[in-house]
Amino acid sequence: MGVDTGKKLMKKILFIAFIWMSGISCTKSVYLFTGFHEPANAGLRLLYSYDGYKWKDLDTIFLRPMVGDKIMRDPSIVQGPDGIFHLVWTCAWKGNTGFGYASSPDLIHWSKEQVIDVMKNEPTTVNVWAPEIFYDDVGKQYIIIWASTIPFRFPKGEEDEDNNHRMYYTTIKDLPNGQADFKTFSEAKLFYDPGFSVIDCQILKRGKNDYVLILKDNTRHERDIKVAFGSAPLGPYSKASDAFTPPFTEGPTVEKVGDDYLIYFDQYKDKIYGAVKTKDFKAFTNITKEVSVPEGQKHGTIFKVNKKVLKKLLKVSTDK
Repeated sequence: MGVDTGKKLMKKILFIAFIWMSGISCTKSVYLFTGFHEPANAGLRLLYSYDGYKWKDLDTIFLRPMVGDKIMRDPSIVQGPDGIFHLVWTCAWKGNTGFGYASSPDLIHWSKEQVIDVMKNEPTTVNVWAPEIFYDDVGKQYIIIWASTIPFRFPKGEEDEDNNHRMYYTTIKDLPNGQADFKTFSEAKLFYDPGFSVIDCQILKRGKNDYVLILKDNTRHERDIKVAFGSAPLGPYSKASDAFTPPFTEGPTVEKVGDDYLIYFDQYKDKIYGAVKTKDFKAFTNITKEVSVPEGQKHGTIFKVNKKVLKKLLKVSTDK
């Protein structure tokens, strides 16, 4: 290779690197992934990613659980139209009728934690698991869904009476100033009964009057991920699809990356995170070997934030 040819090649490589780096720097938003590590008593952890495929751990506890049984499982975050982040989580395994809640302007400084006692009118409730928070931009309200077991309420099926879950919901309306007080909640109502024990649901809006519900079939012979479809965030939703993940998978979370929807799930028997991609939620391609999720990550939710938010989180992580 001649000197001139070598110089041209080097310039080409530098130009490509510059364009690639410029593309990253011009991206206004990045992905965050909430999570926790077992035994779930440490608190909220966050992963970050620029492309939705490769994740890095901020390796910092951003909020320590102080309510319920002082555990934090299944943390779910949504950023409201006012910029405030709202966090809900499982705060006890059993024997409780509520979930944990806190809010933050920056994911660093948090409000006082509280337990939202959503199932207080159902005293035989066994548990409140994996709350997921969703902002309904049409109804101008927050929707929180979760799984609970009320013994003898539904046909027993394969599950014991204390493990026969259905999905419930509550809503919080925006106030005239565009903020919700998270103090006045609607009465808990049944959200989804697919005819089997169901947990770990997430609502996704694809377009006008077009919603997808990602869910875990928790029956013993399944324990896998399925989807259902509806024309409104509160449903009604269709019959659940066939499974598109292996058995022993749970905690699905979905985010749009380019033209694809990526669905991550905790492949807990194998102690890894799996993932599939889809364009229509009918055909799925397994991309587990294409993604990288740090070891120890457990059941969380993916959401997008401005890069300025991540910059502050990285500083906290570095300064710890």
